[in-house]
Amino acid sequence: MGPQHPATHGVLRLKLVLDGEKVLDCEAVIGYLHRGIEKVVESQDYQQIPPHMDRIDYTAAVSNVLGYVEAVEKLMGVTVPPRAQYLRTLMTELNRLASHLIWLGTHALDIGAMTVFLYAFREREEILKVFEACFGARLTTHAFRIGGLAEDIPPGVLDKVREFTDYFPKRVAEYEQLLTGNRIWMNRTIGVGCISAEDAISFGLTGPSLRGSGVRWDMRRAKPYAAYADMDFEIPIGKNGDTFDRYLVRMEEMRQSNRIIRQALDRLPDGPVRAKVPKVIKPPAGEIYHAIEAPKGVLGYYIVSDGSSKPHRLRVRPPSYFNLAAIKKMIVGSLVADVVAVIGTLDIVLGEIDR
Repeated sequence: MGPQHPATHGVLRLKLVLDGEKVLDCEAVIGYLHRGIEKVVESQDYQQIPPHMDRIDYTAAVSNVLGYVEAVEKLMGVTVPPRAQYLRTLMTELNRLASHLIWLGTHALDIGAMTVFLYAFREREEILKVFEACFGARLTTHAFRIGGLAEDIPPGVLDKVREFTDYFPKRVAEYEQLLTGNRIWMNRTIGVGCISAEDAISFGLTGPSLRGSGVRWDMRRAKPYAAYADMDFEIPIGKNGDTFDRYLVRMEEMRQSNRIIRQALDRLPDGPVRAKVPKVIKPPAGEIYHAIEAPKGVLGYYIVSDGSSKPHRLRVRPPSYFNLAAIKKMIVGSLVADVVAVIGTLDIVLGEIDR
């Protein structure tokens, strides 16, 4: 199945052993999108690296860069101004919404629900307009800099964001009206791709794929970064660890992200948006690991500095790579049609898996 199958969400190949329509065994074959980003950045200055991070999970470029710049800031001992922290939180949650909307639209499309795709991309377009106004790009945004933001948010943009947060919960209700009680959707997702909490933890699953199995783990709450320590939000979890539970978790996460954005808007402080950092970044020799809660799960950066302007080693811990590892556990014994549903529920991006 693949590597050019329309339901593989990227260039993924699955070697399936079948008995009729029943899956007896599965092997995921990756590497078709390998670009060697971790090696490439060893020859780049620290300031030149964020655009490469944009392209790892290209549906969550804002989150990717946040994790990287915070890792460098931690290595350097840089304190980011409060306004920048709040704006980072706001933009990262908008990015979470944009990523989840791609997941919702494509996941529903995989299973045969076309209307939801059009609805989800209607709202995602409004988020991308905000990114374009703030950063000059819609997808690979290059949103943040080491020390904060390049510039403050342009006038009028935050009003547009507030207007979006006013009506977005009603749009989530529309999606749920189309899917949650739909008997076809329920038949295709309930009891499909089940994984227990113990197995999810042992495979290293994170994000909604882990929380759908009932594990209440979220880096925003467990080890707060940016301005998340000041935010009040719930961590939704599932009970059965199936595709339907992971769907419900992400739907509630979108409501919680909207809630965080509102709080960031209401409490946004005045002041500078960038700390004073050298023109040439040279962190002290040492190593650092920093992780954030990206839309797909825990995204970690391990950086080894030798004191020069370029990292000696940069290692990315991508959530999709570990989430995909559990696919065999989730689909053996299921039908071929269920394989498509499970790939969608994991919300993988192959650019992140292959790097």
